[in-house]
Amino acid sequence: MPKSLRLYIATVVMISAFALVVATFAFPAKDPIALRIWTESGPALPIEKLLGIGFWTVLALVASASPVKQPRGTQQAVGVAPVLAALFLGGPAVGAWVAAIGTTEGRELRGRIPWYGSLANHAGLVIPAVVAGLVLEGALVVSSAPLANFLGAMLAAVVFMVVNAWLSAMLLGLRTEQPVREVLVGDTRGIASNLVALPPLSWLMTIVYVTQWWATFLFAVPLYSTRLALKRFVEMRDMFTQTIGALAEAVDKRDPFTSRHSHRVKEIAVDIGRVMRVNDAELEALEWGGLLHDVGKIGVPDNVLLKQERLTREERMIMNSHPVKGAEIIAPVEKLAAELPIIRHHHEWYNGSGYPDRLIGDEIPKLARILHVADAFEAMTAARPYRMTPLTHEQALGELRKFAGVQFDPVVVDAFVRTHHVEGVADPGRTTQPRPIPLIGQAAARMTGGTPEASAPGSGGTGG
Repeated sequence: MPKSLRLYIATVVMISAFALVVATFAFPAKDPIALRIWTESGPALPIEKLLGIGFWTVLALVASASPVKQPRGTQQAVGVAPVLAALFLGGPAVGAWVAAIGTTEGRELRGRIPWYGSLANHAGLVIPAVVAGLVLEGALVVSSAPLANFLGAMLAAVVFMVVNAWLSAMLLGLRTEQPVREVLVGDTRGIASNLVALPPLSWLMTIVYVTQWWATFLFAVPLYSTRLALKRFVEMRDMFTQTIGALAEAVDKRDPFTSRHSHRVKEIAVDIGRVMRVNDAELEALEWGGLLHDVGKIGVPDNVLLKQERLTREERMIMNSHPVKGAEIIAPVEKLAAELPIIRHHHEWYNGSGYPDRLIGDEIPKLARILHVADAFEAMTAARPYRMTPLTHEQALGELRKFAGVQFDPVVVDAFVRTHHVEGVADPGRTTQPRPIPLIGQAAARMTGGTPEASAPGSGGTGG
């Protein structure tokens, strides 16, 4: 376990334990939490308060039993609704205890999570419960009017969910070495609407509980529907990604030399994107664009795609048409609109002599420039019919440096050097030609298949 992760777990566990003890003595359970069996009015009996806390703890246990794993790895469960309801009714201490006990998952009981992981997970719920409870207490001091009470509860719920999301993202980020912001945005963007629905639902649960506590069980239906929506979102995204991956694999398998090429390009491109701090939507576009960048080769005949000799001018033109064909294939899929520029322009050269549109410099979409570097490096370090002996990582990096400012964006090459793919590889140095210079003769030679091998790493098809 990394030292930073150990320090994080120890810190949040100690803070949560301290907060739980202080809240227990400073904010005793309020009467609304009581499950009134022996008294109908007046002060609630201690046993009735304990029964009420037990009631919401059991509801939270049931709702938290099967969390839904999100794309970046965090777990989302609808158990937050009973926790918030207990917080609204009983105050910070009650909310904290229900969060601490009621969020126990089946994975923990089966021993699939180490004890320190369970402590960190529960601490990440106790702290938000106490903080949100203090916010609610402050709101109640300001005003006890029904509308103000409701708004204060919603504010407390927002605080709870924001603090919990940050703590969960920090824990997962430290454990998996993902940027915290990337985890946070990636796991909440698609399910935000469902999470927004939980606080008002929790409030309604409290209203029903105070009048007819047994009717609270009717909320099992909307809670189950919310969990189902969370699960369906993840399943649909996974199915979409798997379908794209299968399509990319089918394209790659047409040529035995390019098997898994698109998957490796995707991994390199995403890593470059992380170094360049692109946003989460752009990382997703790099992921899917990397998988689909060569989908246009479906339209390239086998006698051209699999030819081991040098391509003729006509054959080169057919091969060079695959970015346009790929964009045409993907265009009807609205979900992949962000990937279209990547697919169409991943063979543009930084100096304007690439194809299909001869864009120059920053005219080339940033993500296409990233993919171009990833595509070229993977192609150079893998066997191809026109070059059976792959370049070493040092040689390939040398080619990227040599043609930075000509074929590749120097900024992207600099970012690639900081990824693990060339860790420990000797770097020939930064490029000294940061701006594009149009080379008309070189462009003409490339379009006619006359570009010398040194001018296009892996001549005969940079990037596979």
